[in-house]
Amino acid sequence: MFHGPFSVLKVAYIGIGSNLGDKLKNCRKAIDIIDHTDGCTVSKQSPFYRTEPVGVTSQDWYVNGAIRIGTSLGPRELLKALLSIESHMGRVRHRKWEPRVIDLDILLYENEVIQEPSLMVPHPLMHQRRFVLQPMAQLDPGLIHPVLGKSMSELKDALGSEGQAAIPMRDMICD
Repeated sequence: MFHGPFSVLKVAYIGIGSNLGDKLKNCRKAIDIIDHTDGCTVSKQSPFYRTEPVGVTSQDWYVNGAIRIGTSLGPRELLKALLSIESHMGRVRHRKWEPRVIDLDILLYENEVIQEPSLMVPHPLMHQRRFVLQPMAQLDPGLIHPVLGKSMSELKDALGSEGQAAIPMRDMICD
């Protein structure tokens, strides 16, 4: 995407997941839509992982990954764009942790810390979830969490694996 000579791109990390339908295809489609969204350019993508559901176990496993983007959108505008993509792809929200066609979360936006009712950055649970930390540690292992002061690799290595399997998929895309 062309951003013009005076655009200042911010770096954001987006978590991507699906556990309904063709999960891998859903994740790839979401990444493509993000990359074609005005003000967003995907710069790097993690491998995909088959991951155990966390919070509610009576549902199918997920496909999860993460991307790094350059964006001229502010964090609230980016959230609005991601929610629009989810809706466009058929996600309907009824209750927390329900199965979903696509889930797009802002994990990090530069080094900003935002705590609002509709937007929390860094994602408040990312440091507790292998399905987030495994792809993030592959994507950018030395990236420092702006609140916890630890790298993605350190956070992943400190996390227990009980109930949080993250199995690399054979069809990996690395960038």
